Parts: sequence; C-alpha cells; structure tokens
Amino acid sequence: MHIWDNMHAIDVSHLTKKFGALTALNDVTFSVDRGETFGFLGPNGAGKTTTIRILTGISNPTSGTASIFGHDIQKDTIAARQSMGIVSETSNVYDDLTAWQNMIFSAELYHVRRDIREEKAKELLTTFDLYERRHDKAHGFSKGMKRRLTIAMGLVNNPQVLFLDEPTSGLDVQSNLIIREVITGLIHEGVTVFLTTHNIEEANMICDRVAIINKGTIAAIDAPERLKKTIQSVQSIVVSFDHISLHQLDEVRNLSMVNDAVKEGDKFRLYTEDPATVIESVMEYAKARNLRVISISTLGPSLEDVFIKLTGLQRTGGVIHAID
Repeated sequence: MHIWDNMHAIDVSHLTKKFGALTALNDVTFSVDRGETFGFLGPNGAGKTTTIRILTGISNPTSGTASIFGHDIQKDTIAARQSMGIVSETSNVYDDLTAWQNMIFSAELYHVRRDIREEKAKELLTTFDLYERRHDKAHGFSKGMKRRLTIAMGLVNNPQVLFLDEPTSGLDVQSNLIIREVITGLIHEGVTVFLTTHNIEEANMICDRVAIINKGTIAAIDAPERLKKTIQSVQSIVVSFDHISLHQLDEVRNLSMVNDAVKEGDKFRLYTEDPATVIESVMEYAKARNLRVISISTLGPSLEDVFIKLTGLQRTGGVIHAID
C-alpha cells in the first residue's frame, strides 16, 4: 500500500488571508480525499483564486495551515509541489517558444527525468491534438490551443493532484470537449482534481463534492445531489409550446403559483413551490390561447439554484444579481 493511501490529498485547516483591512479568506477548513474530484465554486471575489494560490505555494496565508499529501505547503514547499500539477487561469505559455519547446521547458521546471521528457511531451501534445503544430510558435495559437497547451504543460510530471483554475472558461467547443475528456481520463486514473469553475453544470457533471465559498467563508460542502436536496422548495416546470409569441414569457410568469420564469431556447422554465398547480395553470393557459403543449416536465433544484441561494444572489426575470 502506498503511504499516500492513508492520508488526504489536501488538508486545509483554519486558513485565513488578509490584505490590509480586507479579509479574503476567513477561517476556511476542508479536506480532499485522494482520487477525489473537488469543485470550488463561488462568485467573483469570493476567495477561490486566493485559496488556490495558497494551496500551490504561490502565496502565504495570514494564519492557518495547508498540506498536500501530508507536506505542509509553507514548511515543506518543494516536497508538496513535487506531487502537483498547476494550471492557472492565466496562461503560462511562452509565445516566442514552440509548443514542443514549451513542453520541454515545463518538464525541466518540474524536474522530469531527461530520458522521458520527449516521450511525455509527445504523448501529451498528441492527446491535446497539438502534435502536428509542435514546431509552431505559440503566439500563432488560438485561445483554445493555448489553453490546451497550458494544461498539457501542467501534466508533464504525472501529478497526483491537479489544480485547475477555470480550465474551460470562454473556450471553443473543440477545446472544451478535449479538455473535459482528458479530465475524465485523469479521474479514472485516480488523480485528485481540484477544480475552480464558473461553469456550475461542469462541476455538477464531474465533481464528487463541491464547496461553495462566498465572501471568504465556506457556505457549504457536499456532493452535488445532496446539496440539491437541501433546497427542495426550489422546483421548476419546463414547458414547450408549438408556437412562441413575443409576450409569452410575461404571460407564463404571471400564472398562478409561478415565482419567476425564464426562456431557455424554445422552452420556458417556471420556478415554483407548487408544481402541480403550475401544471394545471399551464394547460389552462395553452387551451385558452389555442396552443399545443409539445413537452412538459418537472425538475428539482439544480446546483445553480443551490449556488444562488447560498451566495446571497437572486434570480429575477432570468437575470442573476446580488441582493443589496
């Protein structure tokens, strides 16, 4: 049995970080098991990036401790970082180097053995569909290609824990699919993944647990499905009609027991605490306007609903905004 099997991949205890009068992190405590995919969600300025900078040894906390496989990130930084791969939100690709040169340079920084650097670089560039462009300088790459190269560079040392900061933010469909496929493969290989993302559905699909942080404090930590069950009162009806008119959204929003409504493509999502009554109202509405209901379904709360509730945000007319 490996010595790591009996310890957490990440341990955070009473972590606090202050910038003058601003408290970015306030007594944050959590742990991540080996092989777990852990999502870290929160609004802008909630403390996500501050946490990841401390966990990767880039920044020091004001108080509290953090360790990677038992190695204190402050006291034993080199040992802690040997087992990790880091993919920050901002690209660390050198534009004046080729994709191949970036990979080899990253391998050198991670102290990858000389005899396997080229083999690993070829493997990863192939995985990320960049091998045919390996001799091209990175300045000519698209945002998606640079992002794929950044992640490849973060994997060159076969990390046991991978920190991904907004890995798919604003990328094209091809890059998104490649990156998600690689992340899924790493999960199956037992790599611990610490993921920060604005894409709540992405976290819902791949994370074993998620932590929701707001204003430097952990609001909740649990499996996505268990978090959803904490707010069962937030339910919704999704309905599609055979004809869509300009004023339909306002009309369905005013139906009995509908708290709010949003248009989602060719469908309407009606938020309610009484799905049965809303279904009756929808059918009566359709009949009165000579509409045919193409589809109708009841949905429980989503992880986005949990996020909105726990972070003090509010959805009005389909727009999410902070409550003053």
